[in-house]
Amino acid sequence: MSMWPTIAEHISAATGTPFSVSAEHHVGGGCISSAFRIDGNGQRYFVKVNSADQLDMFAAEAEGLSELANAHAVRVPASVCWGVAEHQAFLVLENLDLGGGNGKSAEQLGRSLAALHRYTRPQFGWHRDNTIGSTPQINTASADWLSFWRQHRLGFQLELAAHRGYGGSLQRKGEALLEVLAALFDDYHPVASCLHGDLWSGNFAVTRAGEPVIFDPAVYFGDREADLAMTELFGGFPSRFYDAYNEAWPLDSGYAVRKTLYNLYHILNHLNLFGGGYGGQAERMMDQLLSALR
Repeated sequence: MSMWPTIAEHISAATGTPFSVSAEHHVGGGCISSAFRIDGNGQRYFVKVNSADQLDMFAAEAEGLSELANAHAVRVPASVCWGVAEHQAFLVLENLDLGGGNGKSAEQLGRSLAALHRYTRPQFGWHRDNTIGSTPQINTASADWLSFWRQHRLGFQLELAAHRGYGGSLQRKGEALLEVLAALFDDYHPVASCLHGDLWSGNFAVTRAGEPVIFDPAVYFGDREADLAMTELFGGFPSRFYDAYNEAWPLDSGYAVRKTLYNLYHILNHLNLFGGGYGGQAERMMDQLLSALR
């Protein structure tokens, strides 16, 4: 039996408007979940689908989008509903008409991201755990950023890597780095900013009206530099984006070194998810950081 009638029932209940699926189209690009665009009754929605045991991942994503929206800083797709249909977990989102983009859009995204980062909390972390890709991301609240990053970000990924058989020099260098991290924060005390958490170029777009939008978050409250660092990890963000961000909220000079620390988390996560050459890349990043701290 198709999952679409059950999903349509959930949409009808969530919106208070009758909905039935008249057409569904597979949308490419996702490496964690399958994605579809569905049409019916003059309406259109975006649907992510995964195995039923991933329902909590979708619930956390929906809450993350709501948290980002609460900042009133940058456009995100609205979450409609989520649940299980025919042994498949699903998340229904607002369908956005994407396809624009120019220099002004990049500048707007830079200013909007700075505004998002000014939405803060007293503690680092979040009220619930979520995922980074399909890897668990622990968000237990902490008043100390360094302790949070050491335990719930780098330490957690290094432990996962050890369980997956990545030992030796990766673990030795990782342990050495964990011991000296404090030196990167001698004169820098970040506030707990609302972070997208997974802000690479594949997770932002521009609507045909020219409005930047971000999606697929891994939300938590942390050092804003972590978001900026990931925008540099795989490229795709124009210089006008960074100029606009720095004009709105200039970055600390120590960011030039700390961005490698923050991106190491994502490279270790890629190692744990995909293997391959990410182990060597992670070690080179550790070498770079250890050299800067000697």
